[in-house]
Amino acid sequence: MVSSFASLGLSGLESFEITVEVDLSIGLPNFDIVGLPDLSIKESRDRVRAALKNSGLGFPVRKIVVNLAPADIKKYGPIYDLPISLAILAANNQMKVDCSDSVFIGELSLSGELKRINGVLPMTIEAKELGYTNIFVPKKNAKEAAIVDGINVFAVNSIIELYEHLENGRKIQIFPKTNINFNKINSVFDFSDVKGQFDAKRALEIAAAGGHNILLIGPPGSGKSMLAKRVSSVMPDMTFEEVIETTKVYSVLGTLSEDFPVILERPFRAPHHTVSPAGLSGGGGIPRPGELSLAHNGVLFLDELPEFARISLEVLRQPIEDGVVTISRARSTLTYPCSVVLIAAMNPCPCGYFGHPSRPCVCPRKSVDKYLSKISGPLLDRIDLHIEVPAVNFENISSQEPSENSKTIKLRVNAARDIQRKRYLNINDKLVSSDDLKGKLNFAESFLITKQFNNSKVPISILKKIALFTKDAEQTLKLAFENMGLSARAYEKILRIGRTIADLENSEKISEEHIAEAIQYRSLDKKYWLRNY
Repeated sequence: MVSSFASLGLSGLESFEITVEVDLSIGLPNFDIVGLPDLSIKESRDRVRAALKNSGLGFPVRKIVVNLAPADIKKYGPIYDLPISLAILAANNQMKVDCSDSVFIGELSLSGELKRINGVLPMTIEAKELGYTNIFVPKKNAKEAAIVDGINVFAVNSIIELYEHLENGRKIQIFPKTNINFNKINSVFDFSDVKGQFDAKRALEIAAAGGHNILLIGPPGSGKSMLAKRVSSVMPDMTFEEVIETTKVYSVLGTLSEDFPVILERPFRAPHHTVSPAGLSGGGGIPRPGELSLAHNGVLFLDELPEFARISLEVLRQPIEDGVVTISRARSTLTYPCSVVLIAAMNPCPCGYFGHPSRPCVCPRKSVDKYLSKISGPLLDRIDLHIEVPAVNFENISSQEPSENSKTIKLRVNAARDIQRKRYLNINDKLVSSDDLKGKLNFAESFLITKQFNNSKVPISILKKIALFTKDAEQTLKLAFENMGLSARAYEKILRIGRTIADLENSEKISEEHIAEAIQYRSLDKKYWLRNY
């Protein structure tokens, strides 16, 4: 007899439907699982057999064939223990119940209890989109699954409890919905702790307001790391969509809290400079998200940038521009989101004191050249703002005058992001409603695909249409482009930064002052990378 139960699989952050089919036939007792299972799925044979026996449900002495359809997609993880067990019971006539409206996922212990699994949130979202009414998950994953509206979540402790629910009417209650409380948690870091460094704080405010990448260059002890760690305290509030996207990444990794399985604060990731390219971008035998994806919708901080391996830094080039990481394997291609604000910090030379007002640099010229050459031109060009962080003088560090706090800065950042969100939503609505463009939107033009409503991620074709200049601003930008030898990408970055500065001042047009400030954030490469000795 053949029986089937619905389950789900994961490919990156995306979930897909799996049908677990079981056939019991007369023959020598055997238990085979087909459909491209990995080793952990093949081991389900022993877990399922022990779980059913130890739960008092018995195990058929028959030839058992389990098929995970579709058979041409590789499946990973022990999440199919539960549907395999139910399908065996149904094929053996121990269960007679219609479960066509339900999805089952879960790993079994040898005693029949269900263990916590990874990736429940994206699988629950997919179950809802596929039209299923119910999803049965391990109890420890129930709060995570219950974030999703429109589907009944059942928290299951054991296979025998689920059997009694399905077959004998001892109903498991629907798990209550998980409420997402958007009350903001106060950050332990605050910009009021930073004395002086007004230019750096201004640049970081612009970076947060527009989602721009930024490079901080300065001597040791000037406060680069201190400034970077406080950027999270002024980042704009997360939208519901961003909360779900970020939580999905951590769900796949299995690092969500059981009691509060929601990521409400923008992530701040600061990997050590020994991190491998796969550690940054993701990958492995069974592909997993890397630091770039773990920082999705938040901040990726790379301290001591030249100390990172060159190959690791070059991995960043395409992802920080596209907002996605693509990992290609022989059988599949996975895509992880990585829309981040990249903050990089570095010394100007190996000793750290080039340009210091009181301490001389002791580095030989070749040593400085070698140090700076670790940062390639293409990577440097992809970082929007370059800002010098000078040594703090005694007057600033000993001042008793309070510095501007993060709460005040964040109000301006939120206001600027609201302007951008409304602007690009309106443009998106016009694109979607346009008869000429319906069904013809490409990746670069469709905000429905990118969903990044900020100046750093908006397609340049759209940005040019809304980056309105005054005549003086246009002339200033023209002179800068001709005299400074700017690249096309540098021109684009200045355009984006100028638009963000204008948004911070609630200005419809980009003025000469806005462009002048944006240009100064693109001049440090001339000082350090192209300087004359």
